[in-house]
Amino acid sequence: MTAVEAPSHGLLDTDRIRADFPILGRRLDGDRPLVYLDSANTSQKPRQVIDAMTAHYEQINSNVGRAVHQLGDASTQAYEVARVKIAAFINAPDASEVIFTKNSSEALNLVANTLSWAHGDHAVGAGDEIVITEMEHHSNIVPWQLLAERKDATLRWFGITDEGRLDLSQIDSVINDRTKVVSVVWVSNMLGTVTPLETIIRRAREVGALVVVDASQAVPQMPVDVAALGADLVAFTGHKMVGPTGIGVLWGRTEVLDALPPFLGGGSMIETVTMGGSTWAPLPAKFEAGTPPIVEAIGLAAAVDYLSAIGMDRIASHEHVLTAYALERMRELPGLTILGPTEAVDRGGAVSFELDGIHPHDVSQVLDSLGIAVRAGHHCAKPAHARFGVQSSTRASFYLYTTPAEVDAFIDGIHQTRRFFKVA
Repeated sequence: MTAVEAPSHGLLDTDRIRADFPILGRRLDGDRPLVYLDSANTSQKPRQVIDAMTAHYEQINSNVGRAVHQLGDASTQAYEVARVKIAAFINAPDASEVIFTKNSSEALNLVANTLSWAHGDHAVGAGDEIVITEMEHHSNIVPWQLLAERKDATLRWFGITDEGRLDLSQIDSVINDRTKVVSVVWVSNMLGTVTPLETIIRRAREVGALVVVDASQAVPQMPVDVAALGADLVAFTGHKMVGPTGIGVLWGRTEVLDALPPFLGGGSMIETVTMGGSTWAPLPAKFEAGTPPIVEAIGLAAAVDYLSAIGMDRIASHEHVLTAYALERMRELPGLTILGPTEAVDRGGAVSFELDGIHPHDVSQVLDSLGIAVRAGHHCAKPAHARFGVQSSTRASFYLYTTPAEVDAFIDGIHQTRRFFKVA
């Protein structure tokens, strides 16, 4: 008997959806059902994605953009169709603006490094300022630290309020006439906070700064329209949106990508090579040196098809309802402190928390013994943890296949964890 009634409206048909995910039917030690609450780390994959990748390996497998035989043509076509599908999914004006990388980290490093080598309007130099936030994933902190160090630029950041939201009270001084780049997360992987991008982008535009968005947690759980967003560059990753690992995306406005130098040199990214120098292929090839993640791109296209068939509006609604229910139930638990917004307003489906007197790793291990998979650690967000005076936290995260019953199992697991450690 739960103290809070489970939601019945706004949810997806999870029975039907879960049937598409083979791993969700797995039984763990003790014949316990898997309760997977770690989708902010990596999502599970539907059969449609697995089958698309298997079919490519079995029937088409060949390198792209090189061979003129039938397999090579078919593989190249499938790879480029994948690019078109992903461009449509985020409403990119042109498919050539979609660059395949191996993950969001590589996409963000591509931007930071090419800005350090750039000339002209996008060059970052001594005295310039780069703005990030305190709630960033390390992938959107470390590359900018390296860029600032190499170019003698200054790194600045927005802090976090006690509620777990960005403190934009000094936005006009943080983003100023010296600001060259503003790079911000759309949805925090630790706090779940949805960043007010419209406000930040508007201010960045006033001072002529380049805007980069880490959308790793946003693209999987809400409709995204890069054409309307107003950012210059957007990074996201496949493995958090029911796609495979090893594939990420950097979208950029054509004029920005054209102005940046290549990130990696090698095959496919050149127009011509002589011993005296080289010239570059047009977009997107300029940023895709060597053999790309071919089958992973095809898997990501299948993931996009899968998500689109369900509808991103419906997925966003489902995640909102589940997160609201989980937050309400978690507020019942004695000794539990939610890190980040405690209400499901401008909030994603990742909830980090502390349990008094119990280390997050211990919480995770006890829950794992019950078949409940959560994340424990600093979630690659050490500065955000430091802001709240903690070394680490436990995180439960929800997705389109999560059910209210799994939230209830999680809450019961927390009660069992407290009893196991004899916490009053």
